[in-house]
Order: sequence, then C-alpha cells, then structure tokens
Amino acid sequence: MAATTDHTAEHNDGTEGRDDTSAADPGGRRRGVGPLAFAISVLGELLITAGLVLGLFVVYSLWWTNVLADREADQQGHKVRDEWAQSAPGGPGELDTKGGIGFLHVPSMHDGEILVKKGTSDAVLNDGVAGYYLDPVKAVLPMSGKKGNFSLAAHRDGHGAKFHNIHKVREGDPIVFETRDKWYVYKVYKILPETSKYNVEVLAPIPKESGARKPGHYITLTTCTPMYTSKYRYIVWGELVRVEKVDDKRTPPKELRG
Repeated sequence: MAATTDHTAEHNDGTEGRDDTSAADPGGRRRGVGPLAFAISVLGELLITAGLVLGLFVVYSLWWTNVLADREADQQGHKVRDEWAQSAPGGPGELDTKGGIGFLHVPSMHDGEILVKKGTSDAVLNDGVAGYYLDPVKAVLPMSGKKGNFSLAAHRDGHGAKFHNIHKVREGDPIVFETRDKWYVYKVYKILPETSKYNVEVLAPIPKESGARKPGHYITLTTCTPMYTSKYRYIVWGELVRVEKVDDKRTPPKELRG
C-alpha cells in the first residue's frame, strides 16, 4: 500500500496544488477585458455620475432655491413692515415701489403672506415674491383708485414657489391685498387652468376671457403650468368686493381670520 502511494506521487508531475493557467495568455498574463465590456463599464459609470449630478440639480432647483428665496422674502417683508410702522398713514412714499407695495394673502393656497414688488422678471420673482406686470400690459395698482386689472405673477416651483398651490383656489375664494393703510378684498370669479404663455389678453384692463364686459377693479394671478414646467399659464381672476381701512391693531378682514 505504501509502495502504491509512493508510485502515484512520483507520477504527479508536480501539478497538484498549482492554479490552472489555461486562461492566461502565452506570456503568462491574465486575459484583459474586451473593448465592448470596457466601453459598457465606462458608459455605466458616466450614467451614474450624470444621475447624481441631475439629482443634485433637482434638489438645488426645487428645494434649496426655496430656502434661499424664502429667507430673502422674509427679510424684504420685514423691512417693508418696519417702514410702514415708521411712517404716517397716507404720507409721502406710500406708492414707493422699490421695496414692495404690499402683501398678497390667498388663504386657499396656504402660502402665508406674499410680498408684492414691481416687475415680473426673474431677478424680481427669484427672491420669493410676487410681482405686478409692467408689460406687455401694465397692471393698475389698487392704491391708485383707478379701474383696471391688478395683474400679478409668481413662480410655481422653485425660488419660493409662492403660487405652487394655485390649483387649490376655487371660485368664490377670497384674495386679499394688504397695503400700509388699506385691505383690498377680492373674490375669485373665474379660473383658467391652462392657456398659452403668449396669451396677453388675460392681463387686459377688462379681462374678457374671464367673462368681464365692463371696467372694474380686477385682480389676476398668473403662473406656470403644469407643475415643474413653463409650457402654459394658469390664470385666476378676482373682482374687488370691498376696501377696509387698517386699524391701529392691524386687524385683518374676516376672510383672513380663523
């Protein structure tokens, strides 16, 4: 038995316990990855990187810009209220539009108060505010006492997204515009969920697309739609129902209480 074992060991040729090198090339190197596999690997890594970059961009656009814009809007809003508190009602500077002309309140949007400033450019709206139109149709400010259309715009997504919940507004809902010495209370009477971004008739002094046929004190809210796109515009029209003076305690109208 011992002789058989020894004989077997003599004819083992030293191959036992050695790695199989049949997959190696003649030079003893491991076979490399083929061009197609390498290309797929690189493409996969690029796609992963692109996905991460896109994800970060979305976070920045839809979350971080809101944080920055809300912070800026709060600072600007506090400054406006401080200026109101330091000036006498009806005194000089009431229509000074540099810092903001007032605050928009739309209870059904659940967005709190929205500072309103002059203009609708990105430079204005990106600060998390609403802006009144200067062109193509100039808005008529309610403080002027003139009949016309107080037309406003704000972002739907990102940069404060102040009109994000505009789709929650219903006919009959109140819209309140607050100035230093007056509350302007409007009532929503018509909604246009989608129209061309080039449809400037919605801003007309008499917005006939809303069903209006005579001069009045109108308000128009405009923003992008669908969400996360700027393909169309969403329109809400309201008409002034009354004006209240601001009292010493700055008591809001009943539409904003409770």
